[in-house]
Amino acid sequence: MADHLDLHTVGDLLHHYPRRYAERGELTRLSDLPLDEYVTVVAQVADARVHTFNGGRGRRLEVTITDGSGRLQLVFFGKGVHKPRAELQPGTRAMFAGKVSVFNRKRQLAHPEFKALGAESGAEAVEAFAHQLLPLYPACKQMESWQIQQAIDTVLGPTGHEETALAGLVDPLPDGLREGRGLATLPEALRKIHRPATKTDIAMARDRLKWDEAFVLQVALARRRRADAQLPAAPRKPVPDGLLTAFDARLPFTLTDGQRRVSEEIFADLATDHPMHRLLQGEVGSGKTMVALRAMLGVVDAGGQAAMLAPTEVLAQQHHRSITEMMGELAEGGMLGGAEQGTKVVLLTGSMGAAARRQALLDLVTGEAGIVIGTHALIEDKVQFHDLGLVVVDEQHRFGVEQRDALRSKGKQPPHLLVMTATPIPRTVAMTVFGDLETSVLDQLPSGRSPIASHVVPAKDKPHFLTRAWERVREEVAAGHQGYVVCPRIGDDVGDEGDAPKGAASPSPEDEAEKRPPLAVVEVAEQLVKGPLSGLRVEVLHGRMQPEAKDDVMRRFAAGEVDVLVATTVIEVGVNVPNATAMVIMDADRFGVSQLHQLRGRVGRGSAAGLCLLVTDMPEGSPARARLGAVAATLDGFELSRIDLEQRREGDVLGQAQSGVRSSLRVLAVINDEEVIAAAREEAAAIVADDPELTGYPELRTALDALLDKEREEYLDKG
Repeated sequence: MADHLDLHTVGDLLHHYPRRYAERGELTRLSDLPLDEYVTVVAQVADARVHTFNGGRGRRLEVTITDGSGRLQLVFFGKGVHKPRAELQPGTRAMFAGKVSVFNRKRQLAHPEFKALGAESGAEAVEAFAHQLLPLYPACKQMESWQIQQAIDTVLGPTGHEETALAGLVDPLPDGLREGRGLATLPEALRKIHRPATKTDIAMARDRLKWDEAFVLQVALARRRRADAQLPAAPRKPVPDGLLTAFDARLPFTLTDGQRRVSEEIFADLATDHPMHRLLQGEVGSGKTMVALRAMLGVVDAGGQAAMLAPTEVLAQQHHRSITEMMGELAEGGMLGGAEQGTKVVLLTGSMGAAARRQALLDLVTGEAGIVIGTHALIEDKVQFHDLGLVVVDEQHRFGVEQRDALRSKGKQPPHLLVMTATPIPRTVAMTVFGDLETSVLDQLPSGRSPIASHVVPAKDKPHFLTRAWERVREEVAAGHQGYVVCPRIGDDVGDEGDAPKGAASPSPEDEAEKRPPLAVVEVAEQLVKGPLSGLRVEVLHGRMQPEAKDDVMRRFAAGEVDVLVATTVIEVGVNVPNATAMVIMDADRFGVSQLHQLRGRVGRGSAAGLCLLVTDMPEGSPARARLGAVAATLDGFELSRIDLEQRREGDVLGQAQSGVRSSLRVLAVINDEEVIAAAREEAAAIVADDPELTGYPELRTALDALLDKEREEYLDKG
């Protein structure tokens, strides 16, 4: 049980809750059984026959079961025939578990585990069965649902005496909170979730257990926020008529209301004497970089330095180029032709030449450079700052916790932290995953942005649609615009940053489309040049190219010297070419929903309308096609992130996806339980404000210690 289900203690077992409940009379539908999955069904034996083969030496028992919606065959061979032959007589009702397979075009379970539920002896017996709820647990091949139930029954003891077995449990909810909210006690909740008499029992138990998960997590985050507020930081107030004022004066456009509002929130945080911890969410193209740049200039005004951390070299170079362009002579502080109140903006990446790198490091340690933009190279031990005041992390989900922590430790005092993401995060998730960060949302697009039309191109079902897609790209180029073609892979089997899409759909064996390797940049570019895009200027871009080559391709694309860029996801964030209007995403089903939304945000950045074509071989009606349909149907990133989360395993929100350890969320659904999370956050904040060390709440402290094992504590600490 420890190995297969990660259950090590009696407490783990009691908190392994049923996935759903079957009513003994409510027969689970056999007509809906999924192929190749382990299932548990409740059904009645209709027929059982033994067949011999190999001249009578081999024996096979075939049992037919029914539940009113369909029939299913069970097969047992050899010595495995004896027990089921004796116990599975026609009319027997039982619970069966096994993997659904196909033999002779009929579904079957081979050698299923089974447990008789008692013979029918008339209508009264059936009625007695009908209303008892059978818990069905998340199980695996090595440990079936009823084996888990037997283990739990052993722990709980005889029915009616559970309170004794559960008496020593640590209850994390303070009595006042539990009573004020009308929640069940913990022993009562555990008894009712494992041995419910009615569906009301299940609802009551789940309500209580959701509160445990939400509350303990929110207490951890509230304590984290409080500890952060105790840290000292140098207040960074921009000087009047300094670098920021000069920058604002040269802007050729006015900031949106959203940009102004978020800037005010950030400058208010920067002026305090404890570190800012702020998450800046903004739709693709909402002008986050502008807000971050103004914050960095304000810190430079106040005598400090600012560092911007980007996830890839392409993006670091892109940021460096766009920031120096926006600042003009203000980015040439101390140089001939530089503005008087300017500063130096340096780039620091792992692949820079030795001389350029030495100069950049010198500019940082002397304070000559007010702003540095770089990749992981910024984190190395030899990188020293004169006075680091602000760290801006772009695309937080791509950065390891340790990397952010290492950069934060470079300041004399903890620097202020601004985390930016273009992946919209529903409010509940922001409260759960980023609960120790204050959140700002940029939800307005700058004026002049154009809508993006998105369409699914079913290449296998309708090949002429793909032909038309390439014609559309040619039409855009003929109109003076440019396009992207995005592929999941580079061209051989070596991994790389833009190679394997995160959150990509997992291969499903029955789909032909998933059996072939994903399309590759190098091969697709070659086919396009010879075929549908012949005569156009086509270039490739991927993470394994030399940095100079990557930068050269991006420069020429930005300058309009390249018509079509065939790339991996290295273009996913930050690449800004307003003249690019068309994007074709090959094997779009291999990417996650949020990633497709990010990629699509690279077009329609100018005054001409954008077009995004999602090419797939997946058949109509498949989940992958439904996902692509959802992306094509809306440009609302928050709606798409909701769909994305609903399609993932619920616990991933604070599980492996974020911290690398097992999820603590079992009944709490971050998408649907917004009210519980918000209420728990309020209660947690009040308790931590009143008693930061939780001296008066020993049980809560114990629950917190269990949640925050060392790894997770570090994850929250560094968040």
